Amino acid sequence: MMTKVGIREVAKAAGVSITTVSHSLNDATSDRVNRKTQEHVRAVAKDLGYAPNRLASGLRNQRSQILGLVSDEITTTPFAGAMIRGAQDAAYERGYVVMVVNSGFDRELESREISMLQQHQVDGVLYARMYHQNAHVPSQLAGLPTVLLDAVTENGSISSVVPDEVGAAETAVEAIIQAGHTRIGMINNRDDIPATHGRREGFLNALRRHGLEHDPRHVAIGTSHQTQGGREAALELLGQKTRPTALFCFNDRIAMGAYQAAAELGLRIPEDVSIVGIDNLEIIADSLWPGLTTVALPHYEMGRWAVNRILDDIGSPGKPAVKIQLDCPLIERGSLGPPPS
Repeated sequence: MMTKVGIREVAKAAGVSITTVSHSLNDATSDRVNRKTQEHVRAVAKDLGYAPNRLASGLRNQRSQILGLVSDEITTTPFAGAMIRGAQDAAYERGYVVMVVNSGFDRELESREISMLQQHQVDGVLYARMYHQNAHVPSQLAGLPTVLLDAVTENGSISSVVPDEVGAAETAVEAIIQAGHTRIGMINNRDDIPATHGRREGFLNALRRHGLEHDPRHVAIGTSHQTQGGREAALELLGQKTRPTALFCFNDRIAMGAYQAAAELGLRIPEDVSIVGIDNLEIIADSLWPGLTTVALPHYEMGRWAVNRILDDIGSPGKPAVKIQLDCPLIERGSLGPPPS
């Protein structure tokens, strides 16, 4: 029968005191031990297969080592699940677990879910939304450490992490300009949300930076942010006599509609028209042919940041709230090329 390795066994094997082992293995107190000793103790603990008693540690600190993640529909869609994975990975690294609940936009259900999390004495809550939006945070969360994930509050009273919407659009349009295009169209979303306004601003910023004229006729608003809306708007833009040679699309679903419109008009991608989206929704971007060049939203990174921030807040309460915007990288595939000669 295998003997359970405890802190005493680690201390004996490492040749240090139990207190030194305790400080070395605890992120909150490791700065009390010099780095060389920390590394030695952690290496010995790993070799011995030592696993700290998180329950006992939590009782000493009056903490449950559990975080709640309250979402609207994230768990039921393939679009933003990486936020949950990022949160879980960061929590695991710091000795926590994440308990996920999903309301499906039902406020009454959400209230019951928050009450359940409180009964489990969660140490904090990540209040997550499916897409970047202004969120109304339930009063039930007052007094409980909370971080907003892919959402913000009007007054900025709660720390939040969102994509850099302006920067994402600038990255997309810069890539189009670098490919040689000067007649660039945009298909935007009609919803009054931060992404709609931020991506339009980024589009215009990139044009101005390169001295390119903004032609209002080359901007269309989709009847929806889905494929059909993109198809209708792209038909409008690509049917013009002096049509754009490249389209920047609000998201990948709209970009898929633009692919359909190009095919209907007999236009090749990217030989006749280039198309760039935002999302890096792989179920679309990788499935289209040619593959869709797009800007990735940092879902995984946002989940990680939110957990690390809330655990820092729990360890050192009283910090002022911050609003973080994360960079969105370009994912190059085959839909972007030089303009037709």
